[in-house]
Amino acid sequence: MPTKKPNLFLKLLSLFSVVRGYNILVIAIAQYLASVFIIAPSYLPVKKIVFDINLFLIVLTSTLVIASGYIINNFYDSAKDLINRPRKTYLDNMVSQQTKLSLYFILNFVSIFIASSISFQSVLFFTAYIFAIWLYSHRLKRNVFVGNLTASILAVTPFFAVFIYYKNFDLVIFVHATFLFLLISLRELTKDLENVKGDFAQNYQTIPVKFGSKLAKQMATLLVLFSGIPVVVLLFKFDMGYMNYYFILSSAILLLYLILLWKSSSKQQYLWLHNLLKFNIVLGVFCILLIDVDLVIKRFL
Repeated sequence: MPTKKPNLFLKLLSLFSVVRGYNILVIAIAQYLASVFIIAPSYLPVKKIVFDINLFLIVLTSTLVIASGYIINNFYDSAKDLINRPRKTYLDNMVSQQTKLSLYFILNFVSIFIASSISFQSVLFFTAYIFAIWLYSHRLKRNVFVGNLTASILAVTPFFAVFIYYKNFDLVIFVHATFLFLLISLRELTKDLENVKGDFAQNYQTIPVKFGSKLAKQMATLLVLFSGIPVVVLLFKFDMGYMNYYFILSSAILLLYLILLWKSSSKQQYLWLHNLLKFNIVLGVFCILLIDVDLVIKRFL
């Protein structure tokens, strides 16, 4: 009997899974919240920031590039993901590889076209970003240490697009970026522990594959300890409003993560820890609103 083709709804659901639409939505929200409460100069009115057409185009371009990045990453990781995430891979494969590649090139072309309406510097920035994502997916992610470092840098790059646009060089921005970078690095390392079976089968030279889970856990411990440095700086040097409570809660979450990490050994346990870190990162995004609660009440409620 012929195989039944997936309907349009399942294909759209498959594409949403491939581009990880939920992640992209969170990143877009994070770019706007970071712009209003952290990156944009304090003298700019909130309305001017939110309705700034150039900021909107930067966020839109970022989301298109990130979506194309997830597509090319899915293309190169299809064999590994079949081992690590068979259910998700089944859903992702409802759309053909040819369709995914076509969409990849279309998204990149549209993103560069939009960037050209902002400035020539934006074109250069996003062209470099697209190339870096491709290079990571094609080659760098298979290399020990380099893969993790590159993935973490690429994850925070969309925020630097906003940072460059506003040309704000305040120290608080770099401290925030450092904390986010460490959290993402920790998440990437945990993901490597979770996916060690597929990485080993496909010869991905990740830290757990190359050096074992014990060293990976030791490195994760160091990342947790290092994350305490920007937390202390943000708590005691800058006025973070009620977001201080997030950093305290985040430290508690990371301590819980560390305790559970050293007790974990199965894929399911590492998956739980991975989700705990994702929750911590997403929570931090929305807690940006707590930096200036009066502003939120006055302008948004």
